Amino acid sequence: MEEKKYDFSAIESKWQKYWDEHKTFHAENDYSKPKFYALVEFPYPSGQGLHVGHPRPFTAMDIVTRKKRMEGYNVLYPIGFDAFGLPTENYAIKNHIHPAIVTKQNIANFTSQLKMLGYGFDWDRCIDTTDPSYYKWTQWIFQQMFKRGLAYKATMPVNWCTSCKCVLANEEVVNGVCERCGSEVIRKEKSQWMLKITAYAQRLLDDLEDVDYIERVKIQQRNWIGRSTGAEITFQTNIGDEVTVYTTRADTLFGTSYMVISPEHPLLKSWQPHIKNWDAVAAYQEEAARKSDFERGELNKEKTGVRLEGIEAINPVTHKPLPLFVSDYVLMGYGTTHYANPAYAALDYTFKDLGYSNVLIGTVEAYPSIPSILRGLKELQPEKIHLTPFMIVAGDHATNDMAGEEEDSWKNQFEAAGYTVECHLKGLGEYEGIRKIFLKHIEESK
Repeated sequence: MEEKKYDFSAIESKWQKYWDEHKTFHAENDYSKPKFYALVEFPYPSGQGLHVGHPRPFTAMDIVTRKKRMEGYNVLYPIGFDAFGLPTENYAIKNHIHPAIVTKQNIANFTSQLKMLGYGFDWDRCIDTTDPSYYKWTQWIFQQMFKRGLAYKATMPVNWCTSCKCVLANEEVVNGVCERCGSEVIRKEKSQWMLKITAYAQRLLDDLEDVDYIERVKIQQRNWIGRSTGAEITFQTNIGDEVTVYTTRADTLFGTSYMVISPEHPLLKSWQPHIKNWDAVAAYQEEAARKSDFERGELNKEKTGVRLEGIEAINPVTHKPLPLFVSDYVLMGYGTTHYANPAYAALDYTFKDLGYSNVLIGTVEAYPSIPSILRGLKELQPEKIHLTPFMIVAGDHATNDMAGEEEDSWKNQFEAAGYTVECHLKGLGEYEGIRKIFLKHIEESK
């Protein structure tokens, strides 16, 4: 028996032509059917045409829409092209072609390739973001946001491709280079327009409960929104300047053992005359500029940094000096400055080998056990441990008598592990007034 081969060239081109001529996937205004709206991310029409990353989500959504049509739904599945972009302008300048012509040619190529793949898009609703009849509305939306204070200009560090001469999203930086052209990506301060999406953070979180997303996607959205509740705490420095720190855990302030600021922090420039090892700091800033926020925020990476010799911060509650470091794990987009308590934060356990050998430990029952703290200390290898009065902000059960019992218990266990211990618990003194202020604040915020 002769084997019949599937002649995909003839069969698929025949039906793709039929679908195109008969507008098979056109969405009618038919209110008798249930509605289903499917949307994919519109591609940027580069000169290279489609890559494998495009068909993957398009195919998945195409399967869903075909099933919905067979179930009787009136399906709207549009397509469009997010066509503005500096790469097109750079290409046009290099080859002496108007960018509008380049964009038109690229869109025609993308359209041909997408139709060749047989997707069920409604091509009557195709969008081109470079079309004046489209972008006049995006401009109108921007104007409304600007009038209401939701659009503003700010100087921020961005991922800058040294070849494309444009800003890249974190996802477009792969191993320190541009995923499009392979050129080096650096961090660069640029003035740019920002949209104040933070004004809607709580609304976005609340309304996630009203959408039919799988829980994994909801978690990703919550992480992207990134809303947190905390306080700003001001630290004085030994040269008269103030450093403001945002924290979600003000109760850990008494155990602060060092502070870290972002390599892009504007104070560094003004501090240059006071920093004795400025060359090392500048070299570290240059190194950090080559990393994306994703790389810098990776929890599993070894934390690096440089101590700012000549600059110290002052703990606002203990009035003791704190060493100050610059490290790339602190981002300007979130926090800008970090005060650390190695007893409790895994992040602080790994920030080591920076020339500071003392560790402050707070004694609150709700925090990790001594064995877990000892594991962190083994990695940090301090010369001395200081026990501090954390408990005074932990609740009104923390009394002087309990402090003494707590101190003896913790001190004995740390000394048994081979550490030198200095205690600051007996006789709370000046901390008692601070304790009452904290408790009053906690009670009022309930």
